[in-house]
Amino acid sequence: MKFSHKLTLPAALLLCAGGACAADAEPNIAAHQAQIDQIVKEISPQRIEGYVRKLVGFGTRHTMSDTVSDTRGIGAARRWIKSELERCGAAAGGRLQVGYDSHVHPVTPRLSHPTEIVNVVATLPGTQAESVDRMYVVSGHYDSRVTDVMNATSDAPGANDDASGTAAVMEMACVMARHKFDATLVFMTVAAEEQGLFGAEHWAEQAKQKNWNIAGMLNNDIIGSSRADDGHVDNTQVRLFAEGVPAVKEMSDANRALVATGGENDSITRQLARHIKETGERYVDKFAVNVIYRRDRYLRGGDHSPFLDRGYAAVRFTEPNEDFNHQHQDLREEGGKKIGDLPEYDDFNYIAQVARVNAASLSSLALAPAAPQQVKVRTAKLDNNTELTWQANKEPDLAGYRIVWRDTTAAQWQGAVFVGNTTQYTIKRSKDNFLFGVQAVDKDGNVSVATYPLPQR
Repeated sequence: MKFSHKLTLPAALLLCAGGACAADAEPNIAAHQAQIDQIVKEISPQRIEGYVRKLVGFGTRHTMSDTVSDTRGIGAARRWIKSELERCGAAAGGRLQVGYDSHVHPVTPRLSHPTEIVNVVATLPGTQAESVDRMYVVSGHYDSRVTDVMNATSDAPGANDDASGTAAVMEMACVMARHKFDATLVFMTVAAEEQGLFGAEHWAEQAKQKNWNIAGMLNNDIIGSSRADDGHVDNTQVRLFAEGVPAVKEMSDANRALVATGGENDSITRQLARHIKETGERYVDKFAVNVIYRRDRYLRGGDHSPFLDRGYAAVRFTEPNEDFNHQHQDLREEGGKKIGDLPEYDDFNYIAQVARVNAASLSSLALAPAAPQQVKVRTAKLDNNTELTWQANKEPDLAGYRIVWRDTTAAQWQGAVFVGNTTQYTIKRSKDNFLFGVQAVDKDGNVSVATYPLPQR
């Protein structure tokens, strides 16, 4: 990230209020972390292709398809996913915890009978006591469908929707299991997305009921193709959908404060998206993360939605241009063209690029401190400066904090200053004209997601 308004050390010292701030040594946040570079390098298009073709080989992965066969249906698919993740985990030293998350879902318009919904979940526990309870989740759905959403018997290869996302998650789990992170990573392949997001909803509801600290959720759904329906190829970017203020009947006090202070684009999900864009583009050369200011594609949804509905920060990765001849289609031939979600329409190098963006972002988030809490702007007096306060982080490797800002019309942060290990700072920029955030920084230069300050009178 390039900042055009970086303050010099003497100027920053004049603006500090309370404690040692800008005098503290500033970590090099622009430097690449060797561990993240290594993870990005290890992501393999060849292994991803192997995962996709194996998933397609089960014929159909419809949520109500065969669960007994060892070669066909969703049961065979989930047992293979679990065994593959267990194999990777064992090869990486045994720290990856693999299991099923299962429930029986009642009849719905898209389920003709009570059906067991089974997610395959691989957890890589964090290694820092102060961060182990903080979790980052990455998902893809392994179920598939054809034109009739109730058709559980016809071949439904689902190579792009969503073997691509499932393969990316499996590849990330296998690569990242060989590394250690402060916070906990959860690699999840979920079922029943096509029937109503039931797998993701069950896991997200458990997280809410058990008060798990889900600090971010990344959903990968339809990340398989770089070719649009008009034939042009775009393998240089991915869409990242990020919700602003949620559309709810009763607005929370925090969201009301966002709107009241012009922070509509500073929800926790938009802050997560900013961090992913900055990190992904830094570590994956010549590949853009195109943030879309919507929950999902127009009036559509995905497995991040249940997390958003429960107040978690959650985003969705999707290829730049969908080809609907290759999505939710019966396999057939029309006008000499094959219709259907077949692996020959996937671009495995492209899937690997999206997986690299995910992996870099997850690594950065899980190595960094938690986002600062209780960040406030003091408004007791009229002032052309902006006085910020926040609660101290608990991580032992914390180096300090960073104030970021941007114009009210800007999408990404434009300026920053490291203020050291303090819990308050006064900056000579008006809260009338700029939007601010506070980030925590560790001694290695890992930076947290920014926290938007709410008013304190």
